[in-house]
Amino acid sequence: MKTYSNKKRAKIYLLLILLLTACRLFAQIDLKQVDTFIENTATEKDLDPKWVRSIISQAKHQQSIINAMSKPAEKTLKWFEYRKIFMTDKRTQEGVEFWQKHQEVLDQVSAETGVPSEVIVAIIGVETFYGRIMGSHKVLDALYTLAFDYPKRSKFFTSELKHFLALAQESHIDPLVAKGSYAGAMGFGQFMPSSYRAYAVDFEADNKIDLLNNPQDAIASVANYLKAHKWQNGGEILRVIEKPSSKMKFNQLKPHLTESTTQRKYTVLKLDMENGEQVYWQGFQNFYVISRYNHSHMYVSAVFQLSQAIKSLKQKNQTNTEASP
Repeated sequence: MKTYSNKKRAKIYLLLILLLTACRLFAQIDLKQVDTFIENTATEKDLDPKWVRSIISQAKHQQSIINAMSKPAEKTLKWFEYRKIFMTDKRTQEGVEFWQKHQEVLDQVSAETGVPSEVIVAIIGVETFYGRIMGSHKVLDALYTLAFDYPKRSKFFTSELKHFLALAQESHIDPLVAKGSYAGAMGFGQFMPSSYRAYAVDFEADNKIDLLNNPQDAIASVANYLKAHKWQNGGEILRVIEKPSSKMKFNQLKPHLTESTTQRKYTVLKLDMENGEQVYWQGFQNFYVISRYNHSHMYVSAVFQLSQAIKSLKQKNQTNTEASP
């Protein structure tokens, strides 16, 4: 009977684990479904089927992406915990610096779309810390994994994978290199491929839209997205209110209540504070528009508060500068 040293047994054991893991990951992907996807995508998006197959054949299933999708911060944290992530002195200060660096672009885009500069800056600040953290997952792997191993939203991510392949051809993005979030969002503003194709703007008119490397295109695209979703120029986003006296459904994204004096539609948020108390906010049309970017009332609340903090600090800095001898 053949015997092995402890070191040899350890190597064999490790190899078995790797083989079992590989088999498990492979089994989670239905290759017939992948073949059908390749054929349909080539036809729908007018792409070379051989090219589509060559790209998809290099996609890798990532269990870490499935794990991340199961625990999004918006669903696992309370408001005061979620708020702490984004409402920091550093993120506010760097928001002012980003605004100052791109002042001319923001002024022009804001004037053309009606979307305030501070809102555009805050969205980019919340999404990627002004381009510093744009995601470390390969977009191809993320969308491939979610399209074929996340039944809950397979239809959505299958569509996004199709858009990503079309986008790669249109915008000369290397589909094997592009990185983004675990959900497949890309660039300064974290656009999903379908949104990239539908709302991205070529600010410099150089016949190239680049949301991954060009902050000017990203700024214009964020504003264009909000405008396309019916942003109201000069309209309110959120307003602090007293605790409502009547029972109602809280944290609905779409305004469904009506102000008696103005007839404006609104929704009411109830947010948990660290001391166990709650705060209540009234959200209007522009609250709903921002929620089209990320379907979370806490996300919109964070964007709003960060935008106000950035605007306030920028004005304070400007006042101090003007007052200096």
